[in-house]
Amino acid sequence: MSQTDTPDEMDGSSAPLIEHLAELRTRLIRSVIAFIIGIVVAFTVAEPILDFLVEPIVRVLREMGDPNPTLIFTSPQEYLFTLFRISMVFGFGLAFPVIAYQMWRFVAPGLYKKEQGAFLPFLIASPVMFLIGASFAQFVVTPLAMQFFLGFADVSSIFASLLSSAADELPADAAIVPTTETGLQITFLGKVNESLDITLKFIIAFGLCFQLPVLLTLMGKAGLVSADGLGAVRKYAMVGILILAALVTPPDVVTQLILFTVVYGLYEVSIFLVRRVETKRNDKLREEGYFDDEEEEWDDPLMREFDEEADGDNDGDDDDGMVDKT
Repeated sequence: MSQTDTPDEMDGSSAPLIEHLAELRTRLIRSVIAFIIGIVVAFTVAEPILDFLVEPIVRVLREMGDPNPTLIFTSPQEYLFTLFRISMVFGFGLAFPVIAYQMWRFVAPGLYKKEQGAFLPFLIASPVMFLIGASFAQFVVTPLAMQFFLGFADVSSIFASLLSSAADELPADAAIVPTTETGLQITFLGKVNESLDITLKFIIAFGLCFQLPVLLTLMGKAGLVSADGLGAVRKYAMVGILILAALVTPPDVVTQLILFTVVYGLYEVSIFLVRRVETKRNDKLREEGYFDDEEEEWDDPLMREFDEEADGDNDGDDDDGMVDKT
């Protein structure tokens, strides 16, 4: 400890840290409580949510001739854990406004007014874009993927085969397994957790892909990327988006083309938004006198002084520090 550090100075420096930790603990506790409440609320409607998530599979099976689409579970706890998994995902979605508010209340006091005004719109836009991406996955991508996956097998369930082959004079509850001479019959009996896993992966993947404009615009506002830079790497972005489409979608050209078109469109929208951010920032700097309209260069006094000093040090010298006699 330095001799100049008195106990009072040490206590004064540690007090803000303790206060920040106490506030962080309070915000985390409130976020966890909101998350638990969201899980409980979501669990009460977990079965209707499950029906909604597997609706694309059910629709495709009915279109392919299965009158009684069926999903099975093979272990006693599987269905309960599936409902609990749904409760956690949608419980977090229900609690996100509270969690985001607690995050904002913890971070906002350390930001300037301009920074608060810049950060808050992105905090609101992020869940909205995720919801749009999740809806696109649920209503467009998942049905196309299910048609591709289930198109390789005979998806008529064993119940449909029994009902269609049963004798008319037998009661409905008397079914005889029919014999067949056409070889092995491939029947789809999907598991609940595996079918749900595919749907949730699509929802999360497209929800994250739709965060691209939010992320790039925020980076552009912070000066980390520029519209010209994003435009210069456009061809590399196209290759990356094609690889992403091949990884997160089934090997179906139509589905991959849809994903590529959507994500690349979001990339172009991001360039447009970043350019708008740069234009507003340049207009503001121009009004303050830091941006020259004629030379289109920064007119920062500190940078100008640094450049003048650098020019003074290098006058008459070449790169090796020798005097240029020419």
